[in-house]
Amino acid sequence: MQSPWRERSAVFHDKAEDYDKWFDDSLLFDIELAAVRELQTPLAAPKIEVGVGPGRFARALQVAIGVDPALAPLKLARARNINVIQAIGEQLPFAGRSAGSVYILFTLCFLAEPKKVLGECHRILRLGGHLVLGMVPASGAWGKALQAKKEKNHPFYRHASFYQARQVADWLPEAGFAVMESRSSLFQGPAELREMEHSRPGLDEKAGFCLMVGEKG
Repeated sequence: MQSPWRERSAVFHDKAEDYDKWFDDSLLFDIELAAVRELQTPLAAPKIEVGVGPGRFARALQVAIGVDPALAPLKLARARNINVIQAIGEQLPFAGRSAGSVYILFTLCFLAEPKKVLGECHRILRLGGHLVLGMVPASGAWGKALQAKKEKNHPFYRHASFYQARQVADWLPEAGFAVMESRSSLFQGPAELREMEHSRPGLDEKAGFCLMVGEKG
């Protein structure tokens, strides 16, 4: 029987170049990246991204280290000067209290055991370190569109699970994090995306992208 992480990550290995090309001249990527940059919480180094993929966000956010179970995207991330490690979020290959900041961007929905990954992020963060978690809320237009793709057995989304933003926000204290900040963006629907957006404070379930920052106390 194939491991859940192998099954979930296989498509990202097989279609790495197609996935990477999606970011070229992408207004959606620009909006999402702007939202992360608009966070007000100071984020310390060393920075690690769990689910780094081809390294587009990591490079733009000056994240030094990226982890992913899929090998082909890691090769693309390495070409973008990211230090990459093939590993799963449920078993992060870092010592306790060794990271300043950890990012999980658009990866949560693909995780077999998301709460376990949050626990691992807490373990590797220093006291006062931060987890930056970005996700697509299930009840917004973008979340519904992705759920429809899942139901049609889309190769990228057939194993995905979509959550409410406040549901995930409740997981953070359970994992030992204090929620310090949250922002929402992408209020244009998938068929309406025409112009640049900037994020708003707070969690909005109708948004296409929600961010929350948890601090390890």
